[in-house]
Amino acid sequence: MSLTAPATHAIDRATCEALDAADPLAGFRERFDLPEGVVYLDGNSLGALPRATAGHVQRVIAEEWGTGLIRSWNDAGWFTKPQALGDRIAPLIGAAAGEVVLGDSTSASLFQVAVAAARLRPERRVIVSERGNFPTDLYVLEAVQELAGGAAPLERRLIDDDGPGLDEVLGDDVAVVVLTHVNYRTGRMYDLADVTRRVHEAGAIMVWDLCHSVGAVPVDLNAAGADFAFGCTYKYLNGGPGSPSFIWVAERHQSAARPAITGWHGHADPFSFDVGYAPAPGVTRFRVGTPQLLSVAALEASLDLWEDVDLAQLREKSLRLTELFISLVDARLAAWGVEVVTPRQSARRGSQVSIRTDRADGYAVVQALIERGVIGDYRAPDLMRFGFTPLYVTHADVWDAVAVLEDVLATEVWREPRFARRGAVT
Repeated sequence: MSLTAPATHAIDRATCEALDAADPLAGFRERFDLPEGVVYLDGNSLGALPRATAGHVQRVIAEEWGTGLIRSWNDAGWFTKPQALGDRIAPLIGAAAGEVVLGDSTSASLFQVAVAAARLRPERRVIVSERGNFPTDLYVLEAVQELAGGAAPLERRLIDDDGPGLDEVLGDDVAVVVLTHVNYRTGRMYDLADVTRRVHEAGAIMVWDLCHSVGAVPVDLNAAGADFAFGCTYKYLNGGPGSPSFIWVAERHQSAARPAITGWHGHADPFSFDVGYAPAPGVTRFRVGTPQLLSVAALEASLDLWEDVDLAQLREKSLRLTELFISLVDARLAAWGVEVVTPRQSARRGSQVSIRTDRADGYAVVQALIERGVIGDYRAPDLMRFGFTPLYVTHADVWDAVAVLEDVLATEVWREPRFARRGAVT
């Protein structure tokens, strides 16, 4: 099937339904427990619930915990789950077995790898990131600057779409570059291999944040020659709220890398209870403490599903869905000044589209959409964000979402005061 959506004048809901009928990934939708009457376009923030997850987690609770009790650390393989599930994530990011391990929160995993990366370049004093990066990445890097800087904090340089650019800040004083492959606000995607090459030419270490990439777009860390990466599993991988992060360390760095937090599960012999730390071989040294096994169980159920996914088909459908959404927005929402912020070039776009308009309150519009059963989200100061998860979003969903958005703008229902009230999470 073509990566390009049909010409706008030829698009109607029947056309979308025909695309869905021919979709090789259509059967995956039935493997998710989606609420009736909801178009879910927020999988880039929290993935939908796989139907198999509840039963699998309940089995872990009732049998492995309830019956097996503490024996399950061995009998059910609890202790080695972080490595076992890391090996199952590896094919999704172009990694080899033994290069990926489950971590704690995404922020904690960034801290682990950023400190390790900086320690590989102790003579250099600069960390580079991006002003538009997810804020927690920048907050964590402030702590890395202090911890890895020794007597004086490391310097931080931030690139920006409006300048300075990456090549302007790279130099022989740069130790580490930390960038997000797909931008959380705009959906803009870096050329992973090209950026990694430029960073290496400057002698620096490349760390990639894959939170908005894994399970949505092609990622091949080893082909790109990257150094470290981390990501979450609760977005496109559908591991559930609070599911663990993952850490990737290129095999060539594993023997020299020293993580920030040296916990007992990362010890070479954790049950010797030695008073001194000795790093475990390989990526296992990046483990810290007891994994959150109920969250791990939910992720495990989702990874069962991913073993059946053709990643080339996934990307092809992602591009069809996002291109369809962009074309419908252009055709139907121009009267309300709606602007597509996400890059239109497919090679530069992840699996989300962000839009804005100066003629309506974006937050209120999103709340009105949610009340009508179209769930997206809002990112300050003005972006309405829509994620297109190829495993369960259909072309008809895209059509319906734009139709509802058009009606919300045309009727100005978003002006009703209840839609302006802010929750703790926007």
